[in-house]
Amino acid sequence: MEPAKPPLIGQNIKRLRKEQQMTLDMLSEKSGVSKAMLSQIEAQKVNPTVATVWKIARGLEVDLDSLLHGGGAPVRKFSVTRSQEVATLDSSDSGPHIRVLSPIEMAEDLEIYLLTFDPGSVLDSEAHAPGTEEYLTVIEGSVSVTVGEKQSTLAPGDFALYNCDVHHTIAHTGSGLARVHMVVRFTRRQWA
Repeated sequence: MEPAKPPLIGQNIKRLRKEQQMTLDMLSEKSGVSKAMLSQIEAQKVNPTVATVWKIARGLEVDLDSLLHGGGAPVRKFSVTRSQEVATLDSSDSGPHIRVLSPIEMAEDLEIYLLTFDPGSVLDSEAHAPGTEEYLTVIEGSVSVTVGEKQSTLAPGDFALYNCDVHHTIAHTGSGLARVHMVVRFTRRQWA
């Protein structure tokens, strides 16, 4: 009797994608592999490169072995970034001082920042991609948020949510330092 053959990579990808209730569009966005290529791989019409399989595994959040040999328990995330490893972006000596708390692989998906404003400093931002949102929580001091033609002054503990796909600014309005926690959530592109 001949031993059973392991499922093919395309079948494993399709099974794992469906188990996660993910469309081809969603997997394409998460993995960076085109929808057309994913469809061909799942249909066993092409033999993907190791780099492509690795991207798909990351998009499905499973280890590479799960795609090659079946299985497929999701990789449970646990990541720590130490304070001394956090990137700091300073626009000038007078601020704002921007600490990038989220890891680089989250860029243009979900970005998390800690902003420190010296008196009089302003974070002036051009429009982000359509549908992008910012969530601000003031930790210390006060800031004025202007989004398009709307404006509000926020004090410690205040929270603001706004679409940042228009010109927007955050300006320190008080004395001393102001600290703000900011999350930027990008809307995933919709594929035609």
